[in-house]
Amino acid sequence: MTVFLLKRLAALLATLLVASAVVFAVLELLPGNAAEVILGESATPESLAALQAKLGLDRPPTQRYTDWIGGLARGKTAQSISYDTPTAELIGERLRVSLPLAAMAMTITVVLALSLGVYAASRHNRLGDVGVMAAGQLGIAIPNFWFAILLILLFAVKLQWVSAGGFPGWTEDEGGGPWEGLKALILPAVALALVQAAILARVTRSAVLEVMREDFVRTARAKGLSRRQALWGHVLRNAMIPVLTVAGLQFANLITGTIVVENVFVLPGVGRLVFQAISNRDLVVVRDVVMLLAAVVVLVNFAVDLLYALIDPRLRHAR
Repeated sequence: MTVFLLKRLAALLATLLVASAVVFAVLELLPGNAAEVILGESATPESLAALQAKLGLDRPPTQRYTDWIGGLARGKTAQSISYDTPTAELIGERLRVSLPLAAMAMTITVVLALSLGVYAASRHNRLGDVGVMAAGQLGIAIPNFWFAILLILLFAVKLQWVSAGGFPGWTEDEGGGPWEGLKALILPAVALALVQAAILARVTRSAVLEVMREDFVRTARAKGLSRRQALWGHVLRNAMIPVLTVAGLQFANLITGTIVVENVFVLPGVGRLVFQAISNRDLVVVRDVVMLLAAVVVLVNFAVDLLYALIDPRLRHAR
């Protein structure tokens, strides 16, 4: 197990290093620079030189890269151009919305997908299976921002159960509270989860059907286990490897793919921060947010690898 962890940690660090180099190269080394993008073509040479000095663009690229990575390692980030605040503070404040939103959406996704996927597999080629697959195909075909608009029209405009957008905050000092904050995230979480649940339900169904054809399942049934006991006690665990793979990618996607939904519901999350930074040409914020999102994807994949080893001991003992 120790060797398994060391290998995964080495792969994690190497991937983060490569990702940081790619992010830096795309935003820093392509033709033009951040100062020219921010000031535009009409900028004077003096103002351009002053902004380049402020952003550190007058230094060699290798020095800028090592300073950036060293600052991230020490927890020190650059100042945002448009907000004049360290990007770590901006991102940390926005994560208070995006992380709970992603967690709620992922919880809904997993509960719906596992329930519907196992239900469809247990009724293979019957009405329940056809109904779940048809609903899943519809969920995949419709984009989440369209679901978001429909949810707003139904629950916020017609029924008026929740607000159409905005976020009141997690504390009473911010004008909200825990329950008010959760209510504001319910509709966005559902809008994000429906598409992901449709995909994961189809993957779960296929994986469960494949495992149900194995010999050990027939042996378990022959020993007296009911169909439900064999399904939930033996089949589902052995079908979890492909399900975990897709679920891990989906959780990373829920963090990185909230830009549209957060803008539909006017939520002050990371996705909206990226949108505003791009609009303001604040490439410092864009760079750090993109690096954070890349790190989230890598860390989620690392966590999925560890879950693989817990579910299937053969993987951690494999040479």
